[in-house]
Amino acid sequence: MHVLIVDDSRSSLALLGSIVREVAGDNIDLCLNPLEALDRCDLYQYDIVLVDHIMPEMDGIAFTQALRACTRYRTVPIIMVTSDIDKAIRIEAIRVGANDFLTKPFDAIELKARMGNLLALRMAQVELADQAKHLAREVEKATAHLLAREEEIIWRLARAIEYRDGDTGEHVSRVATICQIIGEGLGLSPAQCRMIYLAAPLHDVGKIAIADAILSKPGKLSPDELARMRQHVTIGANILSNGDSELIQTAELIALRHHEKWDGTGYPDGLMGEAIPLEARIVALADVFDALCSERPYKRAWSLEEAYAEVSRCSGSHFDPACVAAFQSRWCEIRELMNQPEPLAISA
Repeated sequence: MHVLIVDDSRSSLALLGSIVREVAGDNIDLCLNPLEALDRCDLYQYDIVLVDHIMPEMDGIAFTQALRACTRYRTVPIIMVTSDIDKAIRIEAIRVGANDFLTKPFDAIELKARMGNLLALRMAQVELADQAKHLAREVEKATAHLLAREEEIIWRLARAIEYRDGDTGEHVSRVATICQIIGEGLGLSPAQCRMIYLAAPLHDVGKIAIADAILSKPGKLSPDELARMRQHVTIGANILSNGDSELIQTAELIALRHHEKWDGTGYPDGLMGEAIPLEARIVALADVFDALCSERPYKRAWSLEEAYAEVSRCSGSHFDPACVAAFQSRWCEIRELMNQPEPLAISA
């Protein structure tokens, strides 16, 4: 425990110091000037403060009020030493934050008793604060572990869906990263961008219920097949429905709405403009762009320039113009991402 004593009288300061040492040991700082004492409090954390009431430049009440304004000293015990027994002064001292009083001329036994009580109180405060910090760290670690497990499950499930759809699994990674880049271009917060990045990989989770003959058909789908394919958005939303976490709730929105179009010609409900959740508008653009650049059983892979031109052409019809503008503003990053070689498949 570290004690600060503030008194403009050298003799009183020396006497207080000698008595307090018997209780608190040698961790005591003595200060004649209250302004200098406040400067010391900025540099050091004291555990208890004794301050005289009547001092030049700043009295004990003003000193206590200034000290309490510092967050680190909101709960530190303060004893005011005063020769004035006026009730109004004591009430004002309590109002600004004094915990106890010592009347001059003070009794050494009384001073040691009061100091002992307040030092014990302060020690209990410090121990409780340390325990609270430890518990907070443990909760933070446990939360981070749960989030990491949730993210891992999402990525593994998303890659399984892509493999079933005939892709290598890199499509979901690219779409997620493009979504994050677009979100940053829109000025979304890092937390929002991260949420969309993690939720985007599940946009096609409903495809696990679509027949292979439809998913892998090399030619144009019949009207019945197309209708069945379009059911993947509602199936995906049903799979993700009633989620407790914000991540799963966001993924549900994206799964249901990533085929809606800005002009209202999309599905499943023909939503228009900002009625479509922003997360889904971002994923819609990223998904279509990467799909254009990827080879499928029914199409060749487009060049980056062709896909960029198509996204730009569809601004205001298929895509949110703001999302297209963000996509265009971050094109260098997206092009670099698309030019990165895909990792080699790991053999069994």
